[in-house]
Amino acid sequence: MQKKKKFMTMDGNEAAAYSSYAFTEVAGIYPITPSSTMADLVDKWAQQGRKNIFGQTVNVIEMQSEGGAAGVVHGSLAAGALTTTYTASQGLLLMVPNMYKISGELLPAVFHVSARSIAGHALSIFGDHSDVMAARQTGFALLASSSVQEALDLGAIAHLSAIKGRVPFVHFFDGFRTSHEIQKIETYDYEDIAGLVDMDAVQAFRDRGLTPNTPSLRGTAQNPDIFFQEKEAANSYYAELPAIVEHYMEEYGKLTGRYYKPFMYHGDPAAEEIIICMGSVYETACETVDYLNRQGRKTGVLHVHLFRPFVDALLLEAIPESVKRIAVLDRTKESGSNGEPLYLDVVKALSRTRSEIEIVGGRYGLGSKNTTPSQIISVFDNLKLPEPKTNFTIGIVDDVTFLSLPQAEAVDVTDEATYQARFWGLGSDGTVGANKNSIKIIGDHTDQYAQAYFSYDSKKSGGVTISDLRFGKKPIRAPYLVHTADFVACHTPAYVNTYDMLTPLKKGGSFLLNSGWSDAEIEEKLPAAIKRALAERNADFYVIDAASIAEELGLGGRINTICQAAFFKISEVIPVDDAVTYMKEAIVKSYGKRGEDIVRMNYNAVDAGITQLRKVEVPESWKTATDQTAAKGEQPAFITDIANVMNRQEGDSLPVSAFVDHVDGTFPQGTARYEKRGVAFNIPRWIPENCIQCNQCSYVCPHAVIRPFLLDEAEKANAPEGYETVTGMKQYDQYQFRIQPSALDCTGCGNCAAVCPAKEKALVMEPLADQMEQAANWDYSMTVTHKDNPLNKFSVKGSQFEEPLLEFSGACAGCGETPYVKLVTQLFGDRMMIANATGCSSIWGGSAPSMPYCPNKDGHGPSWANSLFEDNAEFGYGMYLGYNQLRARAHKLIDELKAFDLPAELNEALAAYLESAQDRERTREVSDHLIEALKAARLTGEAGASCQSLLDLSDYLMLRSQWIIGGDGWAYDIGYGGLDHVLASGANVNVLVLDTEVYSNTGGQASKSTPLGAVAQFAAGGKERQKKDLGLMAMSYGYVYVAQIAMGANHNQALKALKEAEEYDGPSLVIAYAPCINHGIRGGMVFSQQREKDAVETGYWHLYRFNPDLEAEGKNTFVLDSKEPKRDYTEFLKGEVRYTSLSQKYSPEKVDEIFARAREAAGRRYKTYQRLAARED
Repeated sequence: MQKKKKFMTMDGNEAAAYSSYAFTEVAGIYPITPSSTMADLVDKWAQQGRKNIFGQTVNVIEMQSEGGAAGVVHGSLAAGALTTTYTASQGLLLMVPNMYKISGELLPAVFHVSARSIAGHALSIFGDHSDVMAARQTGFALLASSSVQEALDLGAIAHLSAIKGRVPFVHFFDGFRTSHEIQKIETYDYEDIAGLVDMDAVQAFRDRGLTPNTPSLRGTAQNPDIFFQEKEAANSYYAELPAIVEHYMEEYGKLTGRYYKPFMYHGDPAAEEIIICMGSVYETACETVDYLNRQGRKTGVLHVHLFRPFVDALLLEAIPESVKRIAVLDRTKESGSNGEPLYLDVVKALSRTRSEIEIVGGRYGLGSKNTTPSQIISVFDNLKLPEPKTNFTIGIVDDVTFLSLPQAEAVDVTDEATYQARFWGLGSDGTVGANKNSIKIIGDHTDQYAQAYFSYDSKKSGGVTISDLRFGKKPIRAPYLVHTADFVACHTPAYVNTYDMLTPLKKGGSFLLNSGWSDAEIEEKLPAAIKRALAERNADFYVIDAASIAEELGLGGRINTICQAAFFKISEVIPVDDAVTYMKEAIVKSYGKRGEDIVRMNYNAVDAGITQLRKVEVPESWKTATDQTAAKGEQPAFITDIANVMNRQEGDSLPVSAFVDHVDGTFPQGTARYEKRGVAFNIPRWIPENCIQCNQCSYVCPHAVIRPFLLDEAEKANAPEGYETVTGMKQYDQYQFRIQPSALDCTGCGNCAAVCPAKEKALVMEPLADQMEQAANWDYSMTVTHKDNPLNKFSVKGSQFEEPLLEFSGACAGCGETPYVKLVTQLFGDRMMIANATGCSSIWGGSAPSMPYCPNKDGHGPSWANSLFEDNAEFGYGMYLGYNQLRARAHKLIDELKAFDLPAELNEALAAYLESAQDRERTREVSDHLIEALKAARLTGEAGASCQSLLDLSDYLMLRSQWIIGGDGWAYDIGYGGLDHVLASGANVNVLVLDTEVYSNTGGQASKSTPLGAVAQFAAGGKERQKKDLGLMAMSYGYVYVAQIAMGANHNQALKALKEAEEYDGPSLVIAYAPCINHGIRGGMVFSQQREKDAVETGYWHLYRFNPDLEAEGKNTFVLDSKEPKRDYTEFLKGEVRYTSLSQKYSPEKVDEIFARAREAAGRRYKTYQRLAARED
């Protein structure tokens, strides 16, 4: 019997997690985008005491890798507990070996998968079906959902069917497009769904569990005599499973009113052309089919829910008899195959019984490529052709192999009453959070349906965010980006000069700009393209100075509440008074525990968003507005033809031919310098008379946007007006000195000003709008000639006269990771090879098209590559072995060459090379000299052949510096086994661990680096165990150089450790403390360097160096660089939300107890280091 409808507003991940929690007893988990949210929610609900249908909280166990999580799932199932996991992409592939075991043992697991691309030529965290298709052979049933609603419904059906049928399930839905889309959906109560569970099957499953009470053996080794037969013995379970799925679809429908079938058809019952597909594109196709059929076409679409087992008869039953042609859409690519998986299954199914139907296949949506109604129309138009194209693609322009279909004219198939809005924001400005709140307000407080989807660029916080919202009286079936908007908002003023934001705006729509411009300044500064768009669309134009309001109210850069209120005022999607009431209720819920002042501050922000919004008249003259053509400097073809297009958010327009020269994923370095985003609100202003020329501002800058420059007399004379300098200090007083920020690359973190040690600050943060002349000053500084470093580059000050070969990355403002890596490039960058683990450092370090690693003036710089998350140490080790092998061959050729009668110049070059080949400071010089001598020698005969062979290997002559870089999630957890092996190998590689103490890139999950008591995802109640001591474990080998550093605590110690690590002839491990936005630092990331200092002074983090070379000198190999802590340990903890949020979960006494345990753990660690430092070797 159907019950009263119950609505909730949630995304696809939450919907799947909601269903899975009901049936799950144990969850073995590991974080991976975009599925981590499911596991985190299950963990939070368990912490909150939510009960599953068995009356228990779920036991959530985070493992060190997806392979480990799959092992836990397997073991827990074997013991008789219903067990679940959540994964995607490479994570699912790492589970494949255990998936064979789980299915082979007929254990009723359910894996919930936010389907995602598999990394190949590049990493993509976005959605397609590459992962689930790579696991379709494991024996798991595959059940596909097409929407948020279905993620909830079919998630439950997967569990019910697995229990009764004994076959494990992968329940999957589109990563990001469904997993992160927020919808208002109907839910159920656990007590209602519990009635559908076959409890006899549950008991039978428990009875089959391994137990010493009735012992049995499972997992035998079998010979050829019986293996095949036992494999075939399971056939009946798969044959019976479709009927079980159908049964539960029917029973679930009776309970909820939402009925499903393994194959669902939508469209004209007499359709002649249909599409067959899986996933969210079904919703798009449904809307498009309805649109075409209203115009007289006869079309339909069929969704495959049950992909494995694939039942031909059920598919045939769902296809109308009238169908003549079918297009099968696959969201994956199988290179070298005759077709993609779903297409081949459909062809096989129809080959005998409906052979008259013409079937074509195509690919769409790889890497979350937006799939629109017009693309679906193209598919139907293709089916109307005399010879429809097969193996086609949609959504791209393939001008190389010409497989793409031409895109039909854009159409709007959404319901006319649906209100559509798009918001352009800056990561961390609160825009996304505000829009999620808006969806909750409308979804939870009105009878309207609501949908939200959020798009991000590859930057960390500080990147572009685009929020697409829809509201309407009918359910919204539009899983594609808004392209016909009633409202567009620009929350970041700099975007008006960069992005085409108004193309989607409807006639008569509204545009909101966050800007402090007066009407006169708008007339002067608003780009002509925006003026024309507003006038041609007869749009309403609104302005609010949210940034200034937020600063006045004490909200910093958080403009979200102000702009959210302005949106409700303009759009009137609900009465504005109601919106204000709901917003203020949400404020009390979110900030009530933080005090009345915080609540009042946010109340005032709501009111200001209403009262300080102003409408700007759009004059007729704007229809013919023109811009003055700005002069553009010379730029490489890659920048003009690819990078600039992508940076304008127009990468979808690039054809396949644009990437023919990059087909293997290789991109040029140093492209980030051309981006010039101009996103900072405040940037540093240099006050020359206060400067003590210490270069600390440059040393700590996360983005290398502030640097010291030395000018000769001519350069000073030619400098722009206002380009102030001071005479250099003693060692370089022949030059003029200047500290110059790059105004358009700065992210405004303020670290430089915060660390300035001058008595009167030499750097102050001021609005970018008031300092635009600094952009020209930076450009001039880039023309200043290179000067030899007047100081020791291994000093703090001297290091900053070296060019940083990591600049303008996409890292968060104030990032704690990038200063370390930037420093390493200044010291060793021209010889570096970097293997980078997947994680934050791979995203800010290698996201197309803005490459922050760059060559120096001579064209030399770090080579960089990312393999996977789990194998980075092995990958870097392989780089080292490959280079070493080829260098050894080059050295053998040198020995052979020396046997010949050679010109004196070549003999001298060979001798110089052999003398200094291992000298880090001279190796490039002698290698280059040898190469020149080899080229000039013009040898013939055998000597000439040896000479040419050596020249062919000349790239390997210079001594390279191999670095293996990654975060704590890699080094402490998933990659630890490989890291341990590489360190144990004794190879001369350098490992830099950027320790943020959480999985930063996937949203802040706990790792084994997370300290005791810290709140993180997967540790909602605070980490229960103390932090793993990675350094101490590595020291146990006795021949690994190990150091712990914290730049903000001791600049010199960090520099010395990096120098010693690179000089050490063997493996080195440097662990660097890196404050992260996930820590919730009180006051923000402007204090990231100060937090490093605080961490050391309170005993939270310790500095040391373990150098095995000291043993030969008769010295203690362990040097403790941290002084005994004098400040209170808990003082540090109280400066970060990840610790103070414990007070929301526990009593003050319990929090004090946790803090005391954390303090004791840190104290024990420090005493261990003291003992090591005091020993006599």
